[in-house]
Amino acid sequence: MSRQAKSTASDETKAEALKITRATQKQGQTKEQSKLIALGIQKGIDQYKKQQKSKARDLDRQKKKIKSINSSSNIDAPSENDTLQQAQPTAHTSKLPWILLLISWTIFAAYFWY
Repeated sequence: MSRQAKSTASDETKAEALKITRATQKQGQTKEQSKLIALGIQKGIDQYKKQQKSKARDLDRQKKKIKSINSSSNIDAPSENDTLQQAQPTAHTSKLPWILLLISWTIFAAYFWY
């Protein structure tokens, strides 16, 4: 059994390849050469799309793994260290805006009075 390669490119891909070919066409270039260049560009676009789809699938798999790991760890009772580590960064970040606000109002008041 021999497999034949499918060349079922979408109309968008074909149109885009022709557009790129016409944009880069040299003077004196034959129609055959232009067609070959368009086919090469079309194959490149198809290959790029396939790579992007496989990357997206891999990312989805990783997300699912992380989600399943997180859901299984959420079932377990979180330790005290985990809750302390999560609470500390929010406490520090909530003080910073208030300090900056106080400093800015102090500078504004000093400028206004002088």
